[in-house]
Amino acid sequence: MYKSVIIGVGGGRAHGHADAYEYVKKGRVVAVCDLRQDPLDEFGDKFDLSRRYTDYREMFEKEKPELVQVSTPPNVRLEVLEAAEAAGVPAAVVEKPLAIQGEDYVALRDFAAGKPKIKVAINHQLQFHPRRQQLQQLAADGAIGDLRFVEASSGMNLAYQGTHSLQAIGAFNPAQPTTVFGQVSGAQGLQPNVKEHYAPDQSLAAVEYDNGVQATLRCGENAPRVPRGDAIYQHKRIAVYGMKGYIHWTMWGWETFINNVYDSGEHEYPDEDVLGQAALCDAMFDWLEDDGKVHPLNLDAALVDFNVILALYASSLNHQVIKLPYEPEPDLVPKLRQALA
Repeated sequence: MYKSVIIGVGGGRAHGHADAYEYVKKGRVVAVCDLRQDPLDEFGDKFDLSRRYTDYREMFEKEKPELVQVSTPPNVRLEVLEAAEAAGVPAAVVEKPLAIQGEDYVALRDFAAGKPKIKVAINHQLQFHPRRQQLQQLAADGAIGDLRFVEASSGMNLAYQGTHSLQAIGAFNPAQPTTVFGQVSGAQGLQPNVKEHYAPDQSLAAVEYDNGVQATLRCGENAPRVPRGDAIYQHKRIAVYGMKGYIHWTMWGWETFINNVYDSGEHEYPDEDVLGQAALCDAMFDWLEDDGKVHPLNLDAALVDFNVILALYASSLNHQVIKLPYEPEPDLVPKLRQALA
C-alpha cells in the first residue's frame, strides 16, 4: 500500500480526500499537516490519524510518503511542490485552481519546464465520477458522432470552478485550445479574501479548439442553475453536441439524445464524488507504477486550462480575440479589479 499524506485540513475538500480512502485500492493516509493545531486535531480525531504535523517538511522527512495531497491556498502550492520535490516525494495531487494570476502561473510553468521528478495532478475529481466516465466514454466511442459544440458552466466564479469547467470540456473534447474571446463583470470576487481566490463575479468566453470544435464557458452569477442544486457549488454542468446527438451532465443528473433516442436519469453527487476522488488517487498510483499511464489531470494539461483563463482576462481587458498559448501580461488581477471597480 502506498503512503499518502494530506496538507491543509481546515477546509471541506481535505475531508473529501480522507473519506475517499475507504475506496482507494492502492494507498492509505498515514499523516496530516496543518499550521493550526485545532483543525489539525479535529481532523486527526475524526479520521483516527495520530501522526500530525504543523511543518510539512518535517512530515516529508519522517513519513517518506509516496503521495502528498495539497489542500492549501493557491499562493503557497508551488512552495509545497518544491519542498516535496526536494524531499524525494514522487507524486502530488494539488487542489484547484492551480494558480490565480499570471505571475504564479508563470512560476508553476517554469517549475514544470524544469522537468521535476515529482508527478503532479490537479484535483479535478469530476473527471473520475462513475457517471462522467460513462458519458465521456460514449463521446470517445463516437456515439454522438463528430463533435461540433460544447457548453460548460458553473455557479461559482472562475477562481473556484473555472478550471473544473475547462477540464470537463477537455475530457469530452481532448484537443488544444487555440483562441479565446471573453467578457467579465463584477468586482466582489476580486476583493481580498481568506482563501486567496480572486476572479470577476461573472464571465463568458468563446473558445476555439484545433479540431474545429467551438465551446462556450460561463462561470458565476450568469451561469444557468441546475435542478436539485441547493448550494452554489452544485451548479456545474456540461453539454456536448455532435452530429448524431448530444450528452448533458449535471452534478445531479444526466441525459443523452443519440440517433433519435432520448435517455436520462439521476445520480447522487456525494456518492459519485467519493468514488471519483478514490479513482483519481488510484490513477496516481498507476502512474507511479507505469510512466506510460500518465494521469489525465497532469500538471501540463492543467497549465493549458489555466492559460485559457488568463487569456479570457486579457480579452476582456483589451477587447480582442487572444491567440493561445498566451504569455500573460503582469498584474492582470489588479487591472481587472481597477477596471471593474
